[in-house]
Formats: sequence, structure tokens, C-alpha cells
Amino acid sequence: MKLKKWALLLAFGLLLGLLAACGGGDSEDAATEGEGTEQSADSADGENVLHFINGDTIPSMDPSMATDEFGFQFIGATMEGLYRLDENAQPVEGIATGHKVSEDGLTWTFTLREDAQWSNGDPVTAHDFVYAWQRAVDPNTGSEYGPYMMSGVIKNAEAVNEGEVPVEELGVTAEDDYTLVVELEQPVPYFESLTTFSTFMPLNEKFVEEQGDKFATSTDTLLFNGPYTLENWTSTAQEWDLVKNENYWDADTVQVDRINHVVVKDPATSVRLYEEGSVDRATISSDLVDQYSTHEDYQVVPETAVFYIKMNQTRNEALANVNIRKAISMGFNKDALVNEILNNGSIVANGLIPKDFVNLPDSEEDFREVNGDLVTFDLEKAQEYWEKGLAELGIDSLELELLGGDSETSKVMNEYVANQLSTNLPGLTVNLKNVPFEQRLDLDTNMDYDLQISGWGPDYLDPFTFLSLWITDGGNNKMGYSNEEYDALLQEAQSELATDNAARYENFLEAEKILFEDAAIAPIYQSAEAQLVSPKVQGVHVNPFGATYEYKWASVGSAE
Repeated sequence: MKLKKWALLLAFGLLLGLLAACGGGDSEDAATEGEGTEQSADSADGENVLHFINGDTIPSMDPSMATDEFGFQFIGATMEGLYRLDENAQPVEGIATGHKVSEDGLTWTFTLREDAQWSNGDPVTAHDFVYAWQRAVDPNTGSEYGPYMMSGVIKNAEAVNEGEVPVEELGVTAEDDYTLVVELEQPVPYFESLTTFSTFMPLNEKFVEEQGDKFATSTDTLLFNGPYTLENWTSTAQEWDLVKNENYWDADTVQVDRINHVVVKDPATSVRLYEEGSVDRATISSDLVDQYSTHEDYQVVPETAVFYIKMNQTRNEALANVNIRKAISMGFNKDALVNEILNNGSIVANGLIPKDFVNLPDSEEDFREVNGDLVTFDLEKAQEYWEKGLAELGIDSLELELLGGDSETSKVMNEYVANQLSTNLPGLTVNLKNVPFEQRLDLDTNMDYDLQISGWGPDYLDPFTFLSLWITDGGNNKMGYSNEEYDALLQEAQSELATDNAARYENFLEAEKILFEDAAIAPIYQSAEAQLVSPKVQGVHVNPFGATYEYKWASVGSAE
């Protein structure tokens, strides 16, 4: 998932995880954006109310178009797919009450509940899923996540997106109003968890088509079928509310009446608001961790988001040189960055798959532990690769641009990385380009950058959610990386080995090694978040993938 979350943590702890989802978020932006501070207070009319901070505006509330943690967070709170994640990150009943899988693993038949409604009173039916999934892969829609999440998973998704067959041939049909049949390209071990993700949410076709280009640009152009509705929101709003959805099929479970969100980018301001009692949760930036680490409300929340430097091999020919990339990957001190700049419980990343994310099948061995450290800070080797790369290019100096977020903590981290590389690699000049989160997403999409600090939070519980980012011409690659052996390993893992999970993971282990032999990216850290959380905030689940927070089961407790 695009990691807005990452901006969160950075901005508050230098990163939040948001990620994710999922993908290409900026560390600093994510830290500020994805993480929120919450407050609970009783309003005058007796409502149970929470107050959160969001790191930035929400770029998109369109499930087909959202690519960042902020969008995923609020789509997840206001929408519901076939399933949603419980406190143990396991899929539980959503619009589906159950499903059956054919013996070959290719056909999934979902039974939908008949008491689910849209916020306008329309019933939620199987046709809403068919329309939404077709729309997500329709090339006329222009979705990034539709093709990314569905190609190679839903039958004919790739062919539909490439215009080879009509959308009606996508492998999803409504057998009747409350029976959804999904045909897969091959068995997908993690498919049930995929159905919890924003891209797979249903859409009311009549409403969406009536709104046209205005769909999902404001509260008035949205419909909801989840625990909350989104009120007082436009695409430029600095403040908005999640409001309990009385039409939600499980509304009796939802205990919080309103969750107010205000955009705040400055971590010091968020902590001040917490101290004043205006919010119930605040992310702590690195400079404040020592001051608040003994506070009774202090806690560290480990995350599964990983942050790294993307190296665009197309805009600057020097980055097409593997020795230049290796030099950059090894040429900055990650320990100092994690311990002194982040200082929030984050840990150094020396690979792509995060620690404590997945174990090898039928094993207690953590994937990260098995594959070990694939790239570490090594100044001597970095300088050797640097000199070799410059010689191959026939130059003695190089100027590169580093794209990052514009939050205060993001700027600090960006400056540190730029200074380390410029200092440690003789002849290198790194110029900073700090921009708002949404602009950074646009620059990434257009591959208009040299280096970019980015991050990824998983979209489902499988290594493929990370490794698929770097498939040749993949929707999230956006840096021109290509390796035929890498592609083949992942293709085999998702096809011939789809029913042999142990063999799949062997391919994943090897593919990750290739990624760092090529120095495709330069890993920086795996995020954690240092927070002050009021004891009033109860029942909020932190998801390992998808939307960062689950608020369906949240409640407002006593401050005592």
C-alpha cells in the first residue's frame, strides 16, 4: 500500500506506518500523515467522541483510485468488503457471511448477508462487488491498485486492463443478489485477506455513475456501507469527521459516535494538543522521546512498514549503473539515523521483508531471520563501488536530486541522508526536493525523480506484497528496475508453486537476495511508533496490513 503511514512515523516519530498499505510513501510524510492522535471527550449531547490528528489531507476516497495510507485508512473505516480484519489480523465476517472454495482452489463462492445497506438505504448486493472490481481493472478508470492487486489473481484481470477482453469477462459474477462467484487465475493462498483491502470494496453503480467525475471528491459524492460515514470532507479539507453509520448492519457493535480529524503536520503541536487534553493520542518525534519515555501514557507500537531509497534508473543514467547504486545503498549510517533521528523504536532495515511479519510455512523461523542482512552500512565497500561506478561512467562527480516529504521531521531525515551520501561518496552532490505528500505521489507516478525516500506497508499477509513491487513494469515499480530471473521466480511462485507454500517461500527468499545483489533499493528502517495514548482510547486495533487502524471495535473509556 502506498505508505502515507510512513510519513506519519517520520513526522512524529519520523514515521508511522502507512504506509500502507501500502506502497511508495515518503518516510517523513508518512510519519505525520498516517498516524493520528486521538482524543476522547464527551460532547455536550452525550456523544462518545474521539479526536485524532491526521498528517495531511486525504488524496482520494475512491476505492479504485486510492494509493496511499490516508485513503486506505478512511476507506477502511467507512466501507466494508467481503471481510474485515479482527484484533488478531484475521478475516471475520463483513458483507460476506461465509464462502466455499472449489477443490482446485480456483473458484470462490461467497454468501452475502441480506441486511447490509448503503448509507442512502440501498441494499448492498453481489452486483456492487462485480461493478467495483470491473471498474478497478477497466483501463478507462486509470486505477493503479486495481491492476496491481487483481492481475494474476482474478481471472482475466490483466487481459481486461490491457484492453484485450471486455470488462464483462473479468472472473467475478453475481449468481444472484447475495451470491458472489469469483474465479482466480491460479490458487492464491492469501486471497481471503485480499478481500479486506480497499481496492476490493463494493460500489453502488447507480450512485457512482450519477456522480461522474465528482464521485468521491466530497462527503456529498460518497456512499458508505461500513461502520462510519465521512462527514464535512472535501479533497482539500483540513478537518473532517468519522460518524457512526446507523445504517451499518452491525451498528450495535460500534460504540464511538464521532471521530474528529484535524490536519497537523508539526509533531510538537500534536504533543502540545495531547498535553492540553485536546487529543487522546500523539505520536512522539525523536527529539521528545527521551522527555516522554517515562510518561505513564508512553508506548512503542512495532510496525511492519519498511522504508528505503528508491533509485530511478531511467531519469539519470548514472543510477542505471549497479556500482553507483551499491555505493548509495551502503553509503549512509542507518544505525545513527534510527537511534538519533527516529529514536522511536524503529529498527534498521537490511532487507525488504520486515521482521516479525511472516514465518516460513510450517515453521517458527521468521523470514527476515532466515534471509539475514542483505545490505549494511559499509563505508569502505561503498567508496570502492563508488570509484568503480564513476570510472565506468567516465566521470569524476555526480549530482542527484533526493525527493522527500515536507514535514519537519521528514526534512531532518532527508537532510541527514543527503549529507551522509554527499560526505561519504567523494564527488557526489545530493540536492533536496521536499514537497507535499500528494505532489510526491504525482512525481513518483511520473518517475520524475532521481532518488526518493519511500516506504511500503503490506497489503496482505504474504511476502509477495513486498516483492511484487519490483516486477518489471509493475504498477508500483516506478523506477525502471528489471531482472528476468527475479520476475521468473515470482511468476513461478504465483503459478506452478501456488499450492506449494514451502516452495513459494524458497522462491521468495532467492528473489529478495537478487533484489539486493542488484542494489535496486537502499533499505533504511522498519518503522515503529512512539506514542502518548490516553487510557480513554480503548479497543483500537493496529493492523499489520491495509488500513493502519481499525475503529469498529473502539470505545471511549475512563481517563482514570
